Amino acid sequence: MEASATIGRGPTTQEEPATVLDAYRTPWTDVAAHLSRPASVAILPFGALEQHGPHLPLGTDTATAAEVAHRLAERLDAVLLPPVHYGDTWNNAGYPGTVSLSTATVVAIATDLGRSAAAAGATRFIVVNGDWGNRLPLAQAMRALEAEGVVRAIALDYPGMDAAIEAVRESRPAAPGLNHAEEAETSIMLAIDPTVVRLDRAAPEYPSFPSDFGTRPMQLHRFSASGVFGDPAPATAAKGEHIIAATVESSLAVLADFMAE
Repeated sequence: MEASATIGRGPTTQEEPATVLDAYRTPWTDVAAHLSRPASVAILPFGALEQHGPHLPLGTDTATAAEVAHRLAERLDAVLLPPVHYGDTWNNAGYPGTVSLSTATVVAIATDLGRSAAAAGATRFIVVNGDWGNRLPLAQAMRALEAEGVVRAIALDYPGMDAAIEAVRESRPAAPGLNHAEEAETSIMLAIDPTVVRLDRAAPEYPSFPSDFGTRPMQLHRFSASGVFGDPAPATAAKGEHIIAATVESSLAVLADFMAE
């Protein structure tokens, strides 16, 4: 099955459990009532439309962020906002199908949505970041929101995920800290939605990188023709579930003081 808009927790998925207040499917009056309570929280998954090899969908980053955000919203009794499906993914722009936003646009979108959530009544705004390229612009947006004093704001870059990946990894990483379209991300997508994973197309690729890789901006198509960085073959849904669950627990630990303030 080809990738479609139905992957992950996007707007076109089946009806969510009643335990999660999904703003996309909920009348405004119910959202208003939920956000009128003390210490109300709005959670925003911020993804990307980015290549993930020939076997994973372009929406992999959005699907992962939406899944983590959904589980956090359930645990925190938060309003779950619809995901942003695009991000700053310039480094993958050499692969057709990747659609990228500028850094300034990511900052503007996250800042505007935080302000709007605050205007609706949210006192805390949590962004679950699904893509490495969004890290700096989202941090800038959270700083702007905090400086304005309109809402408490934080962006989560998957705390605990690297350790969870290493706990289950069987394959050799292509580079330290690089998990792209290989065992880890393939496992995550098998756990979230196996119908969009084409394992028949999965093949390893281990590029050679220059000595300054990771220290300056580089477009990745120069190194990997397929867009895979590592080996997807050992991926399993069980590994993916472990990675997601551990990331959620680590995120909750990070958020403990943020929620208590």
